Parts: sequence; C-alpha cells; structure tokens
Amino acid sequence: MSEFKLLLRHALAIFAGQLATMAYAVTDTIVAGRHSDHALAALSVGTSIFVSVYVSLMGVMQALLPAYAELHGAQRPLAVGRTFRQSLYLCAVLAVLGMGIMLFPAPLLRWAQVPAELQADVTTYLHVLAMAFPMALLFRMYATLNQALGHPWLVTSLQVAGLVAKVPLSIWFVFGGAGLAPMGVVGCAWATAAINTLLFLLGAWMMRYQSFYKPYGLWQRIERPDWVQLRRLVRLGVPAGLTYAVEVTSFTVMALLIARMGTTALASHQIASNLAAVLYMFPLAMALACSARTSYWLGAGRPDQARHVIVLGYKTTLGLALVAAFVLTMLRHRLASAYSANPEVVALAASVLLWIAAYHLADAPQVLGAFLLRCYGVTLMPFAVYGTLLWGLALPAGFALAYSGLGPLPALMSPSAFWMAQVCGLSVIAALLAAMLYRAARRA
Repeated sequence: MSEFKLLLRHALAIFAGQLATMAYAVTDTIVAGRHSDHALAALSVGTSIFVSVYVSLMGVMQALLPAYAELHGAQRPLAVGRTFRQSLYLCAVLAVLGMGIMLFPAPLLRWAQVPAELQADVTTYLHVLAMAFPMALLFRMYATLNQALGHPWLVTSLQVAGLVAKVPLSIWFVFGGAGLAPMGVVGCAWATAAINTLLFLLGAWMMRYQSFYKPYGLWQRIERPDWVQLRRLVRLGVPAGLTYAVEVTSFTVMALLIARMGTTALASHQIASNLAAVLYMFPLAMALACSARTSYWLGAGRPDQARHVIVLGYKTTLGLALVAAFVLTMLRHRLASAYSANPEVVALAASVLLWIAAYHLADAPQVLGAFLLRCYGVTLMPFAVYGTLLWGLALPAGFALAYSGLGPLPALMSPSAFWMAQVCGLSVIAALLAAMLYRAARRA
C-alpha cells in the first residue's frame, strides 16, 4: 500500500471516530437548544470551561503519540508498553488537576461576569463532568496508543458505539420521561459522564483480552516512576498541553466575554463554535495520522520518508479545507436553523458562520504544523507563538472591536468581532509553524 493510501486510511479512521465524538457535543447543543435558550446559553458557558480543561490536559497525553510511534518504528514493542505504563503517572496528576478546576468554577464565573441566572446550572454541569474526568483521560490514552500503532479503527468502533448510546441518553436526561424528571442542561452532563465511563471500561477490556496488544506487555506490573523517562514525557507533553490551553482558553474567554452581549449572542456563538469544532475534526485527524507516520519513519531511521509524509499531509489538508469552507458558506443559513428555532439566533449565527469559513482555512494548516513539530521535539517555540498571537493580540483585538471599536472600525457588538481577530491571528501562526517545520525537517 502506498504511503498516501495508508495515511488517508489512517486519517479517515481517526476522522470517523472524532466526528462521532464531536457528534456528542452537537447532540447536546441541539437538544439544549430545543429545550430552551437558557439551556443553550448555560451549555455554551459550561462546555467552554469543560473543553478548556479537558482539551488542555488531554493534549498532554495526546502529545505522547510521537513517543509511542517512534518506538514502534524502531521495533521495540516492550519499550512501548513500558512508556505507556509510565505515562499513567502523568495521567493521574492531570486527572486531579482537572477535577479540582471543575469542582470550584465560581471564581472564574464571577470574573467573567456570567449572568447570575446561568451560574447555578453551569456549576452543577461542571460538577457532574468532574466525576468522570479520570475515565475520559484514560480513554484518551488508549486512543493515542492505538493511533500511534496504526490501529485507529479500534478506537473508532468504540466512539461510534458511544454515540449510539449518547443520543437517547441526552434526550432522556434533558427532557425527562419514564419516571425521570427533566434535568435541563445538567442532563447533558450526566449523559456525557455515563458515556466517558463506558468508553473507558470497554477500552480497558479490549486492551486486556485482544491478542493484538500482547507483544507490548501492557498489563505487566507497573514500574516505579522512572524520573528520567517521565521528564522526557513531560518535556514533550506539557508544552503541547499548554499550547492547547492557550488556543482553547482563547475560545473559553471568547464565550465568557460574549456572554455580556446577552442570550442571543451567546447562543449564536455556541452554534458557530460547534460547527468550527466539527470542521476542525479532519485537520486534526490528518495531523494525528501524519504525526504517527512521521514519527514511525524517524524511529525507523528514514527521515526522507518522514518529509514525504509531511508534504502529503499539507497538500491533502489544504485541499479539503477549501472544500469545507465553500460548503459552509453555501449552507450557513440551513445549518444555523438546524440548531435553533429562534429567528434572531439563526440570523446572527448565519452571519458569524461566514467568519467560521475563513477561520477554518487558517485553522487547518496550523494544527497540522503544530502536531508535526512535536515529531521533531519542537514544542516550546509553538507555545510561545500561540501565546503571543492569540492571547496577546487576537483576543484583545477582538474584545476592542466588539465593545469599543478598533482604529477606524466602530464597535460591532457581535460575536463576529472575536472571530475576525482569530482569523488574523491563526493565519500568522500557520505561516510561522510551517517555516519552523521546514527548518526542523531539513535539519533532521
């Protein structure tokens, strides 16, 4: 099989699984929107905080993919198993940290001036998700290992099965029925917690009993912490997690700042964010597939093949991003109306979706560049670039454009202001990461 076909098959498998996972959030958004505008607004704030915590900490574990894939390329299966067991220590620390943030969100809600009528539901929503947070991280470890070893379909099958269970659970818990009282937005959290626990249990069972995993000795007794190896994993994972944190918290702060505009603006922003996340899934899948294959070839001592994978990845990602942006532009009104029956929300969301299309054209190459740089051990500089351009420039510029005006531009009082600034910031980031990757690959 050619490298392109192998890469595409790997990416499509990851994409299917990621799309199923994203459908969890889409389901919650649609169900909450049909329940009430209040539920949709509370979900927007709650998911913004949860996603910020989960994606940032999950990013640390997911960034370990090159470590597994490189050992796989070097034909060292037992070393893969030992590295996986050592990463459990890192996972435990991250689980405690994430639960602590979600159990005590009040200071963040007060700082962001989230409307008082939303705070109680948002707090309960986060408390429920905190209960299943360790299981969510452990399943991410399972997914990362399989992607590194070239078997993403094992993960996808579980994620699709989770979606089949998620849809009826969300509807039941939100609206009630069969003796269960309606829970509103908190019902979405209970459904998500149940699915995360189910996926973790199924993944653990598969690792224990499927013959594919036996050469890696995953179930050997866990060793004491190897501080040398843990430092190596931390140097790889933590900067990547911080990069995720910068990117995703910029979205969290966007949602919290947009909350000041009222329920209509916040609901339309939730729709736009949801569709932006859906579009993000294929560039993410390509980034994971490309980083697995690039690290595999680096471990096998073939840097020329690694560079070939990078070129294929960029060509495919950019081509599909153009198609996706065009489709979103054409269907933006229909897509917005699928989320909400409120004509004001639909009209505002449709206008914001024009900027989501532009945003995707910058988002796709930047995520690919960030993942591929980790294959070469370049993690600190991307973190500095993201922090400077997103937090230091794009977010303040979006806030100014929204509320007070920016230069000759008047205050827009619309979520579009924030997305316009994000488009500019990510475009520069994508170009800088591509330049760094070119240099790293040539040096290797």
